[in-house]
Order: sequence, then C-alpha cells, then structure tokens
Amino acid sequence: MDHEQAAKKVDELIKKHRDNLFGQNSLAYSLGKRSIVFYCLYFLQDYFVPKDDNLVRELAPVHYDIWRELEDMFIHHTHDKEEFILSRGIGKSTIIDMALSCWLHCYKKSIYTIVLANLEADAIEFVDKTKKALNSPYIKNTFGELVKPRKRTVNKLELELDNDTKIKAYSSQTSVRGTGYITPNGLFRPTCVIADDYISESDILTDASKEKKYLDWQKSVEDSGDSAVYRNEELIKPATKFVVIGTPLAPNDFIDRIKNNPDYKVFHRSVVDFDVDKYFEDHKQWQTYRNILFDDKRDNPLQDAKEYYFANKSVMEFKTIWDKYNCWELAKDYFNKRLAFMQEKMCNVENIGDKWFKSNRTQTKEEIEDHTFIKTMLTIDTAGVKNKDKRRSDSFSFVVGSLADNGFKYVRSGQLRKFDEFNDYIMHVIGLLKLHEDITHLYIEKNTYNGLDVDAIENEILKHDGLVKRNITFINEMQRRNKDDKISTIVSDVNNGRIIFCEERVESKFIDQVMEFAGQQFSIHDDAADSLSEFANRIDEIEITKNITTIPRGWLF
Repeated sequence: MDHEQAAKKVDELIKKHRDNLFGQNSLAYSLGKRSIVFYCLYFLQDYFVPKDDNLVRELAPVHYDIWRELEDMFIHHTHDKEEFILSRGIGKSTIIDMALSCWLHCYKKSIYTIVLANLEADAIEFVDKTKKALNSPYIKNTFGELVKPRKRTVNKLELELDNDTKIKAYSSQTSVRGTGYITPNGLFRPTCVIADDYISESDILTDASKEKKYLDWQKSVEDSGDSAVYRNEELIKPATKFVVIGTPLAPNDFIDRIKNNPDYKVFHRSVVDFDVDKYFEDHKQWQTYRNILFDDKRDNPLQDAKEYYFANKSVMEFKTIWDKYNCWELAKDYFNKRLAFMQEKMCNVENIGDKWFKSNRTQTKEEIEDHTFIKTMLTIDTAGVKNKDKRRSDSFSFVVGSLADNGFKYVRSGQLRKFDEFNDYIMHVIGLLKLHEDITHLYIEKNTYNGLDVDAIENEILKHDGLVKRNITFINEMQRRNKDDKISTIVSDVNNGRIIFCEERVESKFIDQVMEFAGQQFSIHDDAADSLSEFANRIDEIEITKNITTIPRGWLF
C-alpha cells in the first residue's frame, strides 16, 4: 500500500469510527491491538513522542525495528524466543520492558508476565515505571483504570491489574521455579518472561560461574513456561514467550550463550555499524584528537580536544545508531576505555583474547621527576619464595607510582623479582621506601602471606629513623576482584599515554609483561599488569592529610 492509498484508508477509518475514536473498543483500541508501534506512539506518547512539555528525544529507526520485532513475535507468532543485544544507553528497558508489558496486559495477550533483573533495585524500578505508565490518561480513557492498589495486589515487586492479569519482577538472586498466578479462570504459569541485564560481574568470574548462570536459566526459568496448544492446526494458546535483553560482558557468558542458541532469534545492534578500530586508526583528524586528549602538557586537554572536534566536525562526524550519541564523546570513551567501549557500545567480546595493550608512553627520569606529584604509593603483587621452577613461577611485582598535578599518572619504578628468602623480599621493600622518600602509602595484596609480610616490614621500619618519621600507611587487603575486570580499567590509559613509564627505572621485563597481557585465560603471567592496575586505581582513592602548623592562640583574637 503506497502513501496515497494509506492516507485514503486512514480517512475512511476515521469517518467510520468518528463516534468512538479513543474510548473503550475504539478505533485507537483496535489499531493498538494490531500495532505495537501505534500503541506506543499514542497510548505511551508521553514517553516516546517529543512535546513542548517534555524532554523526550526523537526516536531512532532502531526503536521502530525493535517494536516490529515484538509485533512479529507477539502478534504474528513467528517465533517464541528472541534475544536483543543492544548498546548501553539506547533505552532498552523503556522501549522493550515497560512498553511491551503495558501492551501485553492492556490487551491480555499475557496473563502472567515475569521480569527478571540483576538487582532487586532494578526490579523495583521496573514495576514502579510500568505502574506509572499504566496510569497514563490515554490508557485509562481506553482500557479503564487497571491499577487499583486497594482492590488488587500492588507492591514494589508485584503489579496485579484489574483485568485479572499480573506482572511480577524478580532479581537474579530469587528463584522463579514453580511460580504461577491464580485467576478466576484458573492457574497460569508465566506467559511471558523478560530478562533484562540479567547477569552481573559475579556471573562471569569463571567458566563455572558462566555455565551455572546458563544452566539455571534453562532449568529454572525456561522450564517455568508452557508450550503452545493447537487444535486442528490452529493456534489456540501461544507458547510462553522469552525475551532476553542485554549486553555481553565476556566470551561465553549468558548473553553470548543465548546468542548461539538456535532456539533464539537474535536482534543485535551496535552504536555504529563499522569497524571502529580501523576507523579511528586510519583517520588523521581523530588521531590528532587522540593526541590532544592525552597531552600532559596542556592545562585542559579534554576541552581542547572537544574544540578541535567542533572545528573539524565536517570531516570527523560519523553516523550513529541514535542522535543521543555524539561523536566526540563516543571517541573519548573509545580512546579512554576501549575494552569497556567494545563491550558496552559495540556489544562485542570476540577479541578479548587479543593482547590488551597496544602501545605505551615513556619519559626520561629527568622529565618525570620535574613534575609536581600530589600522591605517591608503592604497590606490591606478592609471590612465593623458594620456588622450584623459577622460570614458570610468578614474580613479585613492585610499582612506585605517582599522581601529578596535571592529572597524569607516572610509573617511576617498575620491577619484577624472585626471592630465595622471605627476608630478601622484606629488605627489598625497605630499599624502595628509602629510595623514594615521597611514598606515603604501601599496598600489598594479602592472599599470599596473610599480613605476615606487613608485620615484618613494619618491624623493620622501626629500625630506620628516617622511615619511622614518615608514618607510612599500609593497605593490606585480600584480592577478590576479578583480575581481568580490574586490569581492563587501565588499558586505555596505558595505550593513550595517561599512564607514563620512566625509561630508566621501569625494567624492560616489567613493561614486556604488561604488553603481553591478553587476559588471564590467555596469559602466562599477570604480575606486572596486576600491580600496575592496583596503583592506577588506588592512587585516586588515597587521601593525603597535610600537617597543620600551630599558630599562637593570640592570633585568633
């Protein structure tokens, strides 16, 4: 049907239903039942249509594509399971979770919908948002008052509606096994299951945790649904529909496993539809932008980079999935945290096994020591002593690093060592403390020696007057955070030169080990990268208290 024919058909329908365009069983009701797109743009217009009294953005083609996918699934029943892999910030929780739930329950296309979120706070937020949407005047005018807290069960995780349907939200820590909803027409198992950002960092720590999350989904969640009912080859009752929404966090995680499950149709969209690595690497102006962004000689490199972009916007602007994403901010995120950008914006975890660090920036000792340092600390990644296989055993890793007043971080010393005796390790630490007199904090991971080394170092410090007077703060904590996750936070800062290495005092074997790191699964040693990440992350957190000089009491009056 072309535009002219469509306009004629609309005119005919309006004339035919002019006495009931928007009320109960109206033309709007009928159109919304046949089109999720229409339903969202009319009944949920305060969420999706820009007006003078709201701050809603114009929708992008991808949002309409998503709604049409849902129409195929829930109206035309072309499939029962679909995964939506989408960039963070695209509004997937509103576009899918809230909008779909409202449509399903206004038209009783789902009697019992369960929504699964990672955290209970996310589950609570979903129920609250859906409840507010169902109280829209447009929905009330056509479908009546569906939310009646005094008559139905309405709380932070449950939303029972006055048309004998129910929406219930769960966190990923809560089992959905055996869940059901009793109505005047009988007991209903879930008729629609929506899982939105269902995984957390703890679900990707190990291969076992990834496997457990996927098996729990198959055994507890998918088994909670029901199969379709056909009579004489006619669909009487659709099967339970499963909608999975998310962004992959690691290879072979829950999202990645669902993607490769043939039962699921996959809708995958990234923030841009081109190879970002090749694009930025080959683009002269974007490389200039990168150099400006990480120039430690500038007072405000971020503002300078932004101004450079707008001065050259005509040759630097690129097409994004939605105008919410602007080019210079995407580029900033890419250059600052490439791995996070690839995961969260490109939804791509396929190259995690590649070497993470592509380049590093060095300066001479004289150049580095000429800076004004705000904070200085020593971080130590410990290892065992008296190892039989010296070649394959882990090394002690030592980083002396400082944060300068220009916002850049400087690795003034980087060392890898293996010791035959425990005391050799202790004396090596004492030597570093003496050599770098501005060290105020010392971080040592607790896993290997459980604090015995800290006690030994503190006792040795008591023998040296110069060290005792410095009042060095010790940080001794168990290493529980996933190393890949922690090290990934410094990749862009190393690659782009916001972490700068001393040419003379950072040993070549230290920097080589950093550059060889490709993730725990693909790396023999991670000692250097681990201690480097501890420095880069913890130096921002430590607080330096300056001594207060006393003044005569009389000066106060």
